[in-house]
Amino acid sequence: MKLDRRGWLAGAAALPFAGLAGCRPARAAYGGEWLGAEHERGHRLRDGGRTLPEPLVHRRAGVLVIGAGIAGLACARTLARAGIDDVHVFDLEDSAGGNSRGHHMGGMACPLGAHYLPVPNEDAVELVELLESLGLRRTEHGRPVYDERHLCHSPQERLYLDGHWHDGLLPPVEALPEVQRAATRDQYRRFADLVARVGPPGSFAMPTARAAWTPAMQALDGQTFARWLDEQGVTAPALRWYLDYCCRDDYGAGAKQVSAWAGLHYFASRHGFHAPGDDVHPHDEGVLTWPEGNAWLAQRLAEPLSGRVHDGCIALALEEARHEVVLDLWNDKARRTERWVAPQAVLAIPLFIARRVLRTPPAALAAAVAPMRHAPWLVANLQLEAALHDVPGAPPSWDNVIYGGPTLGYVDAMHQSTRPYAGPTVLTAYWALGGDDETQLLAQRRRLLEQPWAAWTQAVVQNLATAHPDLPGKLLRVDLMRYGHAMSIPRPGVRGHPALAALTQARGRVHFAHADLSGYSVFEEAFFHGQATALRIVAATRK
Repeated sequence: MKLDRRGWLAGAAALPFAGLAGCRPARAAYGGEWLGAEHERGHRLRDGGRTLPEPLVHRRAGVLVIGAGIAGLACARTLARAGIDDVHVFDLEDSAGGNSRGHHMGGMACPLGAHYLPVPNEDAVELVELLESLGLRRTEHGRPVYDERHLCHSPQERLYLDGHWHDGLLPPVEALPEVQRAATRDQYRRFADLVARVGPPGSFAMPTARAAWTPAMQALDGQTFARWLDEQGVTAPALRWYLDYCCRDDYGAGAKQVSAWAGLHYFASRHGFHAPGDDVHPHDEGVLTWPEGNAWLAQRLAEPLSGRVHDGCIALALEEARHEVVLDLWNDKARRTERWVAPQAVLAIPLFIARRVLRTPPAALAAAVAPMRHAPWLVANLQLEAALHDVPGAPPSWDNVIYGGPTLGYVDAMHQSTRPYAGPTVLTAYWALGGDDETQLLAQRRRLLEQPWAAWTQAVVQNLATAHPDLPGKLLRVDLMRYGHAMSIPRPGVRGHPALAALTQARGRVHFAHADLSGYSVFEEAFFHGQATALRIVAATRK
């Protein structure tokens, strides 16, 4: 298959899909719908929600946590485990988990967002403790041992290139045009060397709060990954496609938007970059995954908080007084305004939303928000009545990516099952819409909100049908989840901005806990900031 991504993006400026202009697709035989809260609920704050009537319901609590994503749930869990049990958590969605929620189709679980957790390094002590408390990991003879049932089963990844499936996601040299093979092979090795020596030990630790932030890191954070790659002579088309794919996968936008620090962090913070032929231990790149993705983790974080997680609630205004904080919110289910009062509050929501919620935001919050942009995402769950036919090559895998395609490919929700045969399943396709610049980002967010379910569904189906022509005939249903502001893009200057560090050390009754504080959004960072904020509150209450 020869598909130029830049050409696709140019076409996408007019439509949410390429290749459909001028043709009228046949009416789909399958149904489906948009999932999640209507975006108008979230826009209530933006569009003047503070003008609602005075609240008729007044309640008090020990700590208010605004946002039931991973950071908010981790914060509430830590507070409860420390004995502060009068904690109440609020979220505008109808279920907890944020970007780590799940769904069911045909009795099969599937993700609505984040779908895996890489096996953490030992310095992620908070995350290691969580995994051990959930029975996912134990230590034997000083070495970590993971429950094999929750590690991604083999085969893990494959790539569709020139009509064949290939093992792994790095384009194999032998599948490329002959004129590109020698240079690509050399550049694979060169990039592996660059990643290995890009900084001293600890430069790319995760969580990044423990990383050594040096002038060299600041310089990497000051330019785009694409520019840095150009300067290093890393220009092989297959390698550049793969690195751009990695940026879209973790950050929601391409290498022309994310910083060089972020592009290198993707590899250096975990297990490096491995050129073909490298000797890699099978557990070095292990990932934990479940049919419902990281919703499995989110549900276990939320379970102990039963009765104290309030969904369908939009925070409208938070005011810090001398002895308490006052939160006004709109309870969408009860159709009423409520006022909650507590000694402490935690804003576990994106920083640009926190700025709107706070009556008197600190200067550091405005400074941190200014350079930030959040990537829109589309997640499509496709229910199939039967297994798909496969072309020769690598067998069906958990993660399946089409080279050069606009989406990030799909994961198979039934891959983790132990059934001995292929059958009905749910494929979860991911589409990062941050683009290569801010113009593309804004245009694609607008289309995500304005284009109907049928248009986006047809775009996803057509892309996957490139590798699976029989897919449309086996579809029963397609449910779509859209995130207008899914994750902070680590653009140049974001990670090293001093305002982020200032917010993590904020003093007073209002605290911040969100992956935005790290400049990008992954489970590891969200969990760290949620727990760290809770521990600061616990320490303050015990003085």
